[in-house]
Amino acid sequence: MEWDAIIIGTGMGGAPLGYALAKAGQRVLFLERGKSHLQPGALANSYAETHFPAPAAPGPQHRATLQRAGRYSDTIRTNAGPRTQHFVPFIGSGTGGSSALYGMVLERFFPADFAPRAQHPQAAEATLPAAWPIGYDQLLPHYEEAERLFRVRGTPDPLRADRSGDWAAHFRAPPPLTPASGELFAFFQQRALHPYRLPLACEFVAGCDACQGYLCDRQCKNDASRVCLQPALSQHGATLMDECEVVQLEATREAVTGVVCQQRGQRLTLRGKLVFLAAGALETPRLLLQSASEHWPQGLANDSGLVGRNLMRHHIDLYVIKPSTPAGFDNRQKEFGFNDFYQRDGMKLGSVQSFGRLPPVPVLAASMEDDIRQGALPWLAPLFKLAQPVLRPLLRQFVHERLVLATTLEDLPYADNRVTPASGDARLALDYRVRPHDTARIEAMRSLMKAALKPYSFDLVKQADNNQRIAHVCGTCRFGSDPRSSVLDANNRAHGLSNLYVVDGSFFPSSGGTNPSLTIAANALRVARHLTGKGAFNDQA
Repeated sequence: MEWDAIIIGTGMGGAPLGYALAKAGQRVLFLERGKSHLQPGALANSYAETHFPAPAAPGPQHRATLQRAGRYSDTIRTNAGPRTQHFVPFIGSGTGGSSALYGMVLERFFPADFAPRAQHPQAAEATLPAAWPIGYDQLLPHYEEAERLFRVRGTPDPLRADRSGDWAAHFRAPPPLTPASGELFAFFQQRALHPYRLPLACEFVAGCDACQGYLCDRQCKNDASRVCLQPALSQHGATLMDECEVVQLEATREAVTGVVCQQRGQRLTLRGKLVFLAAGALETPRLLLQSASEHWPQGLANDSGLVGRNLMRHHIDLYVIKPSTPAGFDNRQKEFGFNDFYQRDGMKLGSVQSFGRLPPVPVLAASMEDDIRQGALPWLAPLFKLAQPVLRPLLRQFVHERLVLATTLEDLPYADNRVTPASGDARLALDYRVRPHDTARIEAMRSLMKAALKPYSFDLVKQADNNQRIAHVCGTCRFGSDPRSSVLDANNRAHGLSNLYVVDGSFFPSSGGTNPSLTIAANALRVARHLTGKGAFNDQA
């Protein structure tokens, strides 16, 4: 059988694309390396780590538990100065991809994000293009389409130029701010900042726990699986093969001819008129590089040599704040954000958002111990373990009696920041260095936040230079108009191949300064409309 579309991955790129294609009448096959969580048996409503035999950072021995919880379960090797680290990243693998774990914030990029070079004139090393091959206006109708599809709740950002007319009129109403968040919201307004309610893809059912970092089984989290994959399968005739790993794409010089995969011990070769990679910005370049052949000796779609390069992951710090609201408040939800520091003092920085509740104390302690063990002072790890009885009450306060804000700073693409296939004790190798230009921007954001929070007491958890924090990884198969400096064309088709597309975060030529999920979904809907002339809603057909 030849499918109209084979889609590899079911996250925020693959699921919306497949939903739109299936709704337009195409025969769609989804291939998902992870487990399907559409059936009973998944680990939902709690962190995977709470099901480990003993507190520990995720490792190969936890593979089965991680897979049941929708988590990636393979090891990545990364550089960290003079040391090499091994870790299992906190990203999704299974139906819905990382969206099944996400905090549900669906933010648009700003118009300036689509002209990145002008925002960073001093970053000479960065491989920033002058502009994306599409502009904000071309993505705008698909932003709205995705916001409607994911049933976003929130209020308009008062700093956005696109707030004119009925922008955000389709947003659903969020619940009232919790007392502690209301306190900080009013405080920032008094500081002449511009907070607003974050756009959340959440139904806020009674007792909503936000489910950040783990699967939700309460029909509350509007992730790619619930919103797009399920209706594509149940209403529009699409097919899903889960626990199905694609190991190679067979291709001539002009087109992909076969998708070679393994499912539960059986090797299969599947055929489709169009093939879409949506496996994420780590796994998509890995598959392309592993599909090298006599026709594509550097890797499939890699004439430019850029597959796997220009990796970006965002520089994220956490601010753990003690509000004056009494202890015992509800800090589970992401509630508000502000963008006054997105562009500040001639520097392009990023967004500020409430983070939600930190992971449980044993999970935090195990992660901290692993960071110390693999860091510059590994000899401190046994001492940290001995000190845990003293530290746990403090961590408990962090989890249950503090509000956390996250700063998301745009990082820049550099050719030698990259991901490649690995062997032995790791599936992938990640090379990533923070450059001086970006270190200065990180410090500028920290200074702005310190001033903005005064006189509140807070603790800064520095994560911006931690290579293990790759939840927003993107850029490894960038799109552009010139085949010499990009992997994909403006419609996300691989240069030189008539039927291969990439629709996950790999296509970003710059990372913006906020959450990437909505931009990935909106672009996938744009590609679907390009191919079919139809959108995800009947009134857009």
